[in-house]
Amino acid sequence: MNYRHAFHAGNIGDVLKHAVLARVITYLQAKPGGIRIIDTHAGIGLYDLTKGDALKTGEWRQGIGKILEANPPKQIAELLAPWLDVVRDMPENADGLKVYPGSPVLARRLMRPQDRLSVTELHPDDYKRLAELFAGDVHVKAIELDGWNALRGFVPPKESRGVVLVDPAFEETNDFQTLATGIYKAWRRFGTGCYIAWYPIKDRKTVNRFYDAMSQAGIPRIQITELMAAKPRAGGPMTGSGLLMINAPWTLKAELQTLLPWLTKVVAQGAGADWRFFDLTGEIKEG
Repeated sequence: MNYRHAFHAGNIGDVLKHAVLARVITYLQAKPGGIRIIDTHAGIGLYDLTKGDALKTGEWRQGIGKILEANPPKQIAELLAPWLDVVRDMPENADGLKVYPGSPVLARRLMRPQDRLSVTELHPDDYKRLAELFAGDVHVKAIELDGWNALRGFVPPKESRGVVLVDPAFEETNDFQTLATGIYKAWRRFGTGCYIAWYPIKDRKTVNRFYDAMSQAGIPRIQITELMAAKPRAGGPMTGSGLLMINAPWTLKAELQTLLPWLTKVVAQGAGADWRFFDLTGEIKEG
């Protein structure tokens, strides 16, 4: 699967990823100290939905398009506000949804003066656009670099608190193995950091092997959440995705148990629309 961000901006995968990322950043900002946000596979940062790759696929219509058209109850609206307020407040969206902020822009819009953002992108054209987007911003460091190297090299951050988002393109057949290895090596260096790893769900056997590998890695406090718009088909389009999270905020479980049923109902495309949230590994037991 080729998951270059520009083709899939605002789709059902972004609904899950960005709703959770915004909740995690909001939680980490409850303390006054600065945090570091690391986005290892950043893309171009901001996507024009009216032309180019995003227009070709139109996947945003089944994702952010449906979310913005819905009328959520108050509790849901409050939980989604950190993410959706950023989308709505983009100047280009004053007269309707025309651009979609990717993870780098979402993170930047949520940051406080004491927070910092590190973004890396390997694709030369995408990196150029990403660097131009943040040119002159002293709070953001954009680097042309393989995200897997960033995952190993950028932790631990000097702020000692933060979140690492890993969102690879899944262009290679071994990307799940690479993801498992990369997350493990980063956790060994920065064991107290919060990690969010996104992945498509098309072949349940492949995903389950990834879960088995991570459950045996010796990493505590791993949680899994999935959002499916329909039953996955190995040869078909992506209809769902998951997040593997390490050291997620303790509040996130209750928040997602509130959010996910509503999100699933809104983005459902057919039979098999569902959600899951479960602990893959628990706390380390002493003694």
